[in-house]
Amino acid sequence: MKVVRESDYRFRIDPYGEMRVPGMVFASRALLPDPAGDKSLEQVANVATLPGVVGASYAMPDVHWGYGFPIGGVAATDVAAGGVVSPGGVGFDISCGVRLLAADLDRQELTGPSLRALMDGLAAATPRGMDRGAVWPLHGDARQLREVLAGGARYAVREGHGVQRDLERCEDGGAVADADPGQVSERAVQRGLGQVGSLGSGNHFLEVQVVDRIYDEPAAEAFGLRAGQVCVMIHCGSRGLGHQICTDHVRAMERAMRRFGITVPDRQLACAPVSSPEAQAYLGAMAAAANYARANRQLLAVAARGVFGRVTGRELALVYDISHNLAKIETHEVAGVPRRLCVHRKGATRALPPGHPDLPADLRGAGQPVLIPGTMGTASYVLTGRPGAPAFASTCHGAGRALSRHQAAKTVHGKELRDRLQAEGIAVRGASLRGLAEETPEAYKDIDTVVDVAQGAGLCERVARLVPIGVVKG
Repeated sequence: MKVVRESDYRFRIDPYGEMRVPGMVFASRALLPDPAGDKSLEQVANVATLPGVVGASYAMPDVHWGYGFPIGGVAATDVAAGGVVSPGGVGFDISCGVRLLAADLDRQELTGPSLRALMDGLAAATPRGMDRGAVWPLHGDARQLREVLAGGARYAVREGHGVQRDLERCEDGGAVADADPGQVSERAVQRGLGQVGSLGSGNHFLEVQVVDRIYDEPAAEAFGLRAGQVCVMIHCGSRGLGHQICTDHVRAMERAMRRFGITVPDRQLACAPVSSPEAQAYLGAMAAAANYARANRQLLAVAARGVFGRVTGRELALVYDISHNLAKIETHEVAGVPRRLCVHRKGATRALPPGHPDLPADLRGAGQPVLIPGTMGTASYVLTGRPGAPAFASTCHGAGRALSRHQAAKTVHGKELRDRLQAEGIAVRGASLRGLAEETPEAYKDIDTVVDVAQGAGLCERVARLVPIGVVKG
């Protein structure tokens, strides 16, 4: 593998072997993965072998090793030229994403006792961990779950869980239109019944944050953000249902590849042409999982609103909700010609620029809010898309792991980490001490550096920086 530095924030992997396009890594020298300990650059090269791939196989500044695709990987395939869809380019936690809500409350109004009461209330109202309940349990009611799979956050709001603005400020208006619940297995349905409105575990969280800095006043005003404001950020996905859908459809594509004469360097890149029955079945099931994830975050937001209203007497308004594990059929220019592409974003966020027609009218002048969470105890960012950005209007999705969960747990004890964060003024409500240790800030890349590179590479523009004052972890 030959890695060529093109600029301070851009590295190229020249095609070799079966690569159809180059690899393109947006990173600084400090963030560039070390091939000796991180195989993500090898995965970038592997993705470049997929049938129909165009442009480049891209890696975001938070890139690290994943299943098939690297986490922080972006690739697009040309549908009309036999382009494929690969479940490994989406991942197991389909439509995992971030939702940001802004309160009509400033930090100085949230005193010590009220912050403790707020965090205790949020911890009690947020089901978290493995298989530990839900805000909206649908035990035994597969019919209603299929309504969730078809209607996402729109169905939740129609049933009284939320308001119209929640749909206007959610990607795809709260639901992907081409969802096909009929392609979701009974096993996946059973796994999803009891988890609508639950946080899960791992790096998922609910944080109470404060707007620490504004970089772009007009965009921040359009988004509804101001310095010193209290916000709530929710990071979670499609839980066991999404995991099962990925498992089911990877197996189906493995069986189908021989029929299409497709070979891949890694079986985790199992794929099929977008026009094939196997790909259409996966895309329909994936969209259903995306709708489940949006309903999941919608219910968690409604629960958080209830706690905020009870403790502070204030409201929470949705800033935006965006996914970072999806494949979407989009139109982009390739060599100056508009092409219909299947854009895989695995641990990468869509970042639409100002003026894009897919944005709601009140955001079109500022661009899409891009939500980039840090890890526990560190900053998070709100950014916006940039005109003419590379990588099919995509950017990073977080800080990116530097240590595995096992390695992280060996560096610190959960109680020690909790005490340290609380000494820094961050109230911690964790489901387990082991889970806290696995998410220690030292397990991740520096979020400020990652965002610096993302902006320096022309992927997005900073709007606001947020810092945590309380965190609920699975």
